[in-house]
Amino acid sequence: MASSLSVSDEGMICSICYLVFNDPVALKCSHSFCEECLRRYWSVQEVLLCPDCRKECSQDEPTRSLAFSSLCEKFKSRTCLSPVGDMCPEHEEKLKLFCFEDKQPICVVCYTSKKHKNHQCAPLVEAVEDLKAEVKSEVSGMLQNLQILNKSKADYEDLAEILKEERQSAENMIRQEFDSLHQYLKEEEEARIAALREEEVQKYEKTKNRIEKLSNDISNLSMTLKMINQEMEMDELTFLKNYTNGHYSPAKNSLPEPDVISGIDTAKHLAFLNINLRAKMCELLHDPPKTVSLDPNTASNKLVVSEDRSSVYFVEQKLEVANNPERFMLGVLGSQGISSGLHCWDVEVGDNDHWTIGVVKQSVERKKILKMDPSSGMWSIRLINGKYRAGKSRKDLTVTEKPRVIRVQLDYDNGVIAFSDPSKGPVLFTFTDTFEEALFPYFNTASAVCPLHIS
Repeated sequence: MASSLSVSDEGMICSICYLVFNDPVALKCSHSFCEECLRRYWSVQEVLLCPDCRKECSQDEPTRSLAFSSLCEKFKSRTCLSPVGDMCPEHEEKLKLFCFEDKQPICVVCYTSKKHKNHQCAPLVEAVEDLKAEVKSEVSGMLQNLQILNKSKADYEDLAEILKEERQSAENMIRQEFDSLHQYLKEEEEARIAALREEEVQKYEKTKNRIEKLSNDISNLSMTLKMINQEMEMDELTFLKNYTNGHYSPAKNSLPEPDVISGIDTAKHLAFLNINLRAKMCELLHDPPKTVSLDPNTASNKLVVSEDRSSVYFVEQKLEVANNPERFMLGVLGSQGISSGLHCWDVEVGDNDHWTIGVVKQSVERKKILKMDPSSGMWSIRLINGKYRAGKSRKDLTVTEKPRVIRVQLDYDNGVIAFSDPSKGPVLFTFTDTFEEALFPYFNTASAVCPLHIS
């Protein structure tokens, strides 16, 4: 009912149930509500507040207005006056016309009355035809919107599946890398403990041999002392004879200087942990090799990026991929942008006979065929129909022998991009420019002979 009321009638509507007031009550803030609606609203509130202005109220504050209640009842009876069947409720005449101003069926008497004077009216049949045509036009637009929405939904559903697959792929790679790291740590642990135990065994055996020798020396010396004590009790001539022969000489019974046996070389074993192992961990976790990996979210619909993101393949039939903003119409980007420093990567082209390799700026147009021109944000060389060319130039590059690897060297700070064959040495082509935004490695192929492999 509330939706068909005029602005002037909205004062008769309860803001809680959106119906005409039933037993209305007013608060001190002048806002009115159905008595039952207000009671139910307050039953779930800890602090009693006005539903409209949120002013704090008291339980005995709502007051009834008999005049306003009577006005609401009259309003209800007026709004209930509506057509019954095909008869006019006011004149009891058959409804034959439609008033476009008031948007309601009317009878002939209504049409001649002052209420509908100068209103655009038409027979019901004609009005229905016109209104159906209007609705069909609106429905046509709605159907187009529905198609757009369904396509967008399908694209996002595809993207949701791709996100799952990419997350699973990345998760598997992370697990593999950490499994390798765990294996490396386990092997190093076993090797370090083995070296520690080997040192213990060697020094333990040496110590046992020393103990055994010392025991023999102690036994021999004890027997010598016992014999000397016995001889000291002999007659004077015998003692003097033994003494003259050096039998009691201290030099004869002196002990050799023992070899020093050191303890476990703890510093050596822990130094490996402090230097070698931690350096390896930093290398693996914090300073990985700066190789180029491909971003599958940017790959056009005829390119397939390998699971390890190091190769890109061309396929004849278009793939069903999400039309996300990052995706190129042609080509694929590296995953990391470059904004400073020296960078180098190799692209193994092999026997591939149709490829483009280079860099593009981050803001390059992705949904159109790229112009191979630095002014358009692309610096590249390409091989097409057996001809090597750079940028937008139609002049062939001088290539004495078909390269199987293309090396890209980027000096961002000095604005230099050089392409070369690392097996031959000479530079194939060099761009010089000024870079003002991040650059991304760019790759494209239209040959199914072999993929491009980046290292």
